[in-house]
This record gives sequence, C-alpha cells and structure tokens, in this order.
Amino acid sequence: MEVATEQQMNPEVERRKGGFITMPFIIANEGLAKVASVGLIPNMIVYLMGDYRMGAVKATKILYFWFAATNFAPVLAAFLADAYFGRFLSIALGSILSFLGMTVMWLTAMIPEARPCSYSTENCKSATTLQMAILLSCFALISIGGGGISCSLAFGADQLNQKTKPNNQRVLESFISWYIASQTIAVVLALTGIVYIQDHFGWKLGFGVPAALMLFSTFSFFLISPRYVKHKPNNSLITGFAQVIFVAYKNRNLSFPPKNSTADGVYHHHKDSTLIAPTDKLRFLNKACIIRDRERDIASDGSASKKWSLCTVEQVEELKAIIKVIPIWSTGIMVAVSTSQTSLWLLQAKTMNRHVTSNFQIPAGSFGVFMMVAVCITAGVYDRVILPLASKVRGKPVTISAKKRIGIGLFFSFLDFVTSAIVESIRRRKAIREGFADNPEAVLEMSAMWLIPHNILCGIAEAFNAIGQSEFYYSEFPSSMSSIAASLFSLGSAVGNLVASLILSTVDNITSKGGKQGWVSDNINKGHYDKYYWLLSILSAVNILYYLVCSWAYGPSAEAVSKKEERGNRVRDQQQEAME
Repeated sequence: MEVATEQQMNPEVERRKGGFITMPFIIANEGLAKVASVGLIPNMIVYLMGDYRMGAVKATKILYFWFAATNFAPVLAAFLADAYFGRFLSIALGSILSFLGMTVMWLTAMIPEARPCSYSTENCKSATTLQMAILLSCFALISIGGGGISCSLAFGADQLNQKTKPNNQRVLESFISWYIASQTIAVVLALTGIVYIQDHFGWKLGFGVPAALMLFSTFSFFLISPRYVKHKPNNSLITGFAQVIFVAYKNRNLSFPPKNSTADGVYHHHKDSTLIAPTDKLRFLNKACIIRDRERDIASDGSASKKWSLCTVEQVEELKAIIKVIPIWSTGIMVAVSTSQTSLWLLQAKTMNRHVTSNFQIPAGSFGVFMMVAVCITAGVYDRVILPLASKVRGKPVTISAKKRIGIGLFFSFLDFVTSAIVESIRRRKAIREGFADNPEAVLEMSAMWLIPHNILCGIAEAFNAIGQSEFYYSEFPSSMSSIAASLFSLGSAVGNLVASLILSTVDNITSKGGKQGWVSDNINKGHYDKYYWLLSILSAVNILYYLVCSWAYGPSAEAVSKKEERGNRVRDQQQEAME
C-alpha cells in the first residue's frame, strides 16, 4: 500500500511546497555537477599517462570502467531511491559524494606524495597500491555521486506535479526542455572552459575548479531544502521483477488454468484494472499471478497476503515488456562503444595541428564539443526543419518511427568508425613519412580539423539512437515503467563501456603477442589505431544486420499499431460520411 506523504496529509503544506521556485535550484545542482564531472573526463588519460605513468591500454581500460560505473550508477540509484532512500536523499548524498571525490582528485594534484611522478618524471616508478587506491576511490565516489544526482529529473517532476495538475503535460515538457538544455550547455562549458583551464593552468587549478563548482552545486541544492516536495520511497519495479521471477519459479509445477478461464478471480490484478489476465507470450511467467487459494492468498484490502508468494498481472506484463525489448536494446551497445573512444581521439588530436589562428588553438580535449553540437543540431533540425518540410512536401504529417530512428543512428555510428579509420590511416602514414615514428609527441603538419567529421557523425548517431531508444521504450512500456524506460539507455551506455574495454583488451592481447607492436600502442605512430577502428567498423556493420533481425522478430511496435488503428478509424469515418 502506498505510504501517505506529508503533503497528502496536510493540504496547507502541499500549497507551500514544490512549484517553479524549486526549479532553478534543481537544474543548477545538476548543471553545475555536470560541468564539474564532464570537465574531468577529456584530459584524464593525459593525467594518467603523464603523472601516473600508465600505458595507453591500461589508462584507457581504467577510463572505460569508470565510464561504465558512471552510466550504471543511475540505474542503481533509481532502484535505491524508489525502494529505500527517496529522491531527495539520493540527490543529497550523491552531491556530497561527488564533491568528496572531486576534492580527493584535486588533492592528488596538490600533494606530490599522492602520485608516483611527484618529483621527477624521468625516474618515475609505478603507482603504489595506496596511490592507486586513492585514485580509484576518486572515480568511485564521482560515479556513485553522479548516480544519485541523476534522480534530479524525476525529483523536478515531483515538484511540478503538486501544483500543475491541470496542465501537467505541458509544464513537464517545458521543464524537461530546460533540463536537457541546461545539460547540453553544461557539457559544452566543461569541454571548453574546464579543458582550457587544465591545458593552460595545470592540474591543480584544473581539478580545483570542478571541486569548487561541485561545492556550489551542493550548496544550491540544499539552499531551499524545506520547500522541496519529498515523496517517501515505495516498492521498486526492480524488486517487483525479482518477485515475479521468484514466484514463477516457486510455482513452476503449478498447472495453468484452462484457456477459457480468464474471468476475474483466476489471476491476481490491481483493483479496477482492465488487464485481468496475462498475455500468452513468455507464458511460464504467468504462474506468478495465479490465485491458488483466494482466502489464503488475498488480503482483506484486495492485495496479496504475501508479495513473495503472489504477484499481479501488471507485474508479470511489466517484466515481459522488459524481456521483449532486450534484443533491440542490445543493438545500441555499439553506439556506446563509439562514443567511449574519446581517450583515443584525444591522443590523435595532440599529434595534429590544432591552430585555428596563429594565436589560438583548440585544446585537444575540446573536440568533443563538435559531437555535442551535432547532437543538438540533429535533434533541433529534425523536429523543426526536416519533419515540417517533409510534411509540407507530402501534404500530410510525416514522422519517422522510433525503430527507424534507432536504425539511422546505427548506420551513422558505422560511418563514424569508417571515417575514424580513414583519417587515422592518413595521419599515421604522414607521421611515418615525416620521420616521427619514434616521437609520438611530435605535432604533424596535418590539421586536426580532419577529426571534426567523425565527431559530427558520432553526434548524429548518438542523437538518433538516444531519441529513438527513449521514444521506443516510452511507447512500449506502461506508464508505471517510466523510470525503467529512462534508465535503460544509461544502462546500455554502461554495458557499451565494458564491451569497449573487452574489445580493447582482446585486440591488445592478440596483436602484441610475441613482443610485437600492438595495434593500440603507447606510441600512436607505431601502433595501428586505424586497424583497430576498421575492426570496430566491421563489428558495427554486423550490428546493423543484427538490429534488422531483432526489429523484424519484435514485430509491430505499439506506435505502429496505434497509427494503423488511427488510419483504420479515419477510413471508417470517411466511409460513414460518404454513406450519409
């Protein structure tokens, strides 16, 4: 049973809390946290290879695991917030942990003994166990903290739902638009401002500014704490999924009722629910909601007497919806592999001429800005230019289905890998031709603007895939699963980072056997990053074929069925009007 909140029990308290006054503080908290956390990422491989004397492969793998943890943390945080902590406490703890992580990272730059290359870079030894533990604890605290802060979007919706019920949808859309805009601006500021500070003023100030921003972010969130609407935690959907699996296995020897016995009373469901019987797909899960003995299984209020002995039809169908989309969800992993190559892109950029004018050059870590700009332009142009123009030409509304958007994103991801391979092949040949094979620090007479096309392609792929997947999950899942729909994309990114690490490790182990120069070498000019990108291109092409099979096997989406029914109703109305 849902626990009554303070606002529900006291209408006067409800009128005083929540509303638009809380929005700037919630958005500022997440925006500043995003600037701080993203600002640490681009140049981190330089810090690890320089001050910690790690090889390119080891440093990149550590960063992959960090990215994976960062993307997985929101899923874990959503579960803990829903089941135990509540969203306010999750964001509060996340802000504090992120600040602690960034402060410790700043201290590694401030205290010479905290890192191996504290005095001399020539006779630098490997990091000690304690030094590595401190470094990894920074990454862990920042990832866990970021997961807690990721509850901000849902927390903001909680504030608006209390006061804007007549126009909930419009107000929520406005809040989400401002929220996404603030995130985009934050990433651009991180990739330009923070990276510039690190490049020109060193790590002490470069890590100190993110820590200071995180402190201000935490302060802004707590500033009007009494005004927030703070819902108490309820049962989490993830707990519900575990219950369905457990009860279905527990009842595995239970016989199914006859197919014609779908009357109310055979399966347990919520009161006033229109879904009184489960579907036939994944039928073995249906045993979790079969009522064996009504007097023993059902409480006086209509709920299950024991949640780990009987589930509802809704719980069963929610789990089925998750299982059904897993194959299509898995196709987005390769797009996450593409976007996780930023560390290798930075090593390429550092060897190329990054000057725009004689007095200004783009920092190597700032090239990711072009990817973010491509994401924003793609999303904006698609909604504001392409679709209206196509609708005007065809004389009727034109849309691209969520599944087609995902497919387009996968295709652009493939083009990104191909472009990266071609550009790196040209860069490597030029480095060898100019006699820099043994000097990976040398800057070639080759413009770094060659890296912009693949950044743009990566941004387009990310935009189409992210929007397509989000729309697909939201249209296929019931409204009760909106939090799961929001976290699936982040989970895919986490798995993508782990897959990227696995691919990198496998490639390095195979290509460096027998003392040979591996493809992903510390010396980018002697290695074969181009062959590594070609391998990713092949895997991406296979992934497109895999997606086509998964899309066909899934069948028509809820969006397609809805449009078909709408067209059928329109045709019937036209026929009826003609007859009249």
